[in-house]
Amino acid sequence: MDNLRGTGVALITPFNEDFSVDVAGLQRVVEHSISGGVDYLVVLGTTAETATLTADEKELVIQTIVKTNAGRLPLVLGVGGNNTMQVVADLNTIDLSEFVAILSVSPYYNKPTQEGIYQHFKAISNASPKPIIIYNVPGRTGSNIAAATTLRLAHDFENIVAIKEACGDMNQIGEILKGKPSDFLVISGDDITALPTVLAGGAGVISVIGQGLPGEFSKLINLGMKNEVGEAYEIQHRLEEGINLIFEEGNPSGIKCIFETLELSKAYVRLPLVEATPNLKSKISQFVNSLSKVSA
Repeated sequence: MDNLRGTGVALITPFNEDFSVDVAGLQRVVEHSISGGVDYLVVLGTTAETATLTADEKELVIQTIVKTNAGRLPLVLGVGGNNTMQVVADLNTIDLSEFVAILSVSPYYNKPTQEGIYQHFKAISNASPKPIIIYNVPGRTGSNIAAATTLRLAHDFENIVAIKEACGDMNQIGEILKGKPSDFLVISGDDITALPTVLAGGAGVISVIGQGLPGEFSKLINLGMKNEVGEAYEIQHRLEEGINLIFEEGNPSGIKCIFETLELSKAYVRLPLVEATPNLKSKISQFVNSLSKVSA
């Protein structure tokens, strides 16, 4: 799965003022990411506010991205949830022909045991016609996939090929890297720890800020994968303020401010999320403009 190495980005869903899907804005976001040098695109992840989209809107988002991408980059589709039977049913009905893999989040809210998490992904493995990236994000799901469970899944199922690891714990990440099969990929799901993960042996990142600042963030990850530590950390230090800012009031409210600053789409989000405060918008705009001056 070399097409899952490097910088992937979890695309937003831009909205118009009436909260309808902003198709033109989405097209601009995709083009911005591709022209900036990212390696693959993730469709309908958490950052896309997928939980607030109707079935018709999800299909609109998929078709818009597929058409705009036009085969240029690999695509990954988010297919997950906390109802295992529904996820299996989705895998049996969704057209996955345009996608190289699926990204499936650990069940949220239910707080299953480690055995429950294992059985959930076993059922998905048996149903999926595409390779599977497990997504561990305990800050959102309310439960952590232990390293031992990740390794058990990685060794037991050939089509479970990677984990997007957003636990924020480098000890846990190190345990997975130490015990994984040689071809299993550990992908950072946390922008701030992406470089340390890559330097420890990770395969890259599925990023939020990377879609807004694709040139800078892709370069950071590429340098890390080549073990060019000094220059990589120089870029990391330049980006750290922006990474912290975009998560200050929640995701994707922050990253949408970057796109508003870049005049690619507006910062509207759907309830229960709310738009970033004017103060945060101002700070993000100042960061983007100052970074542009440095890059120039």
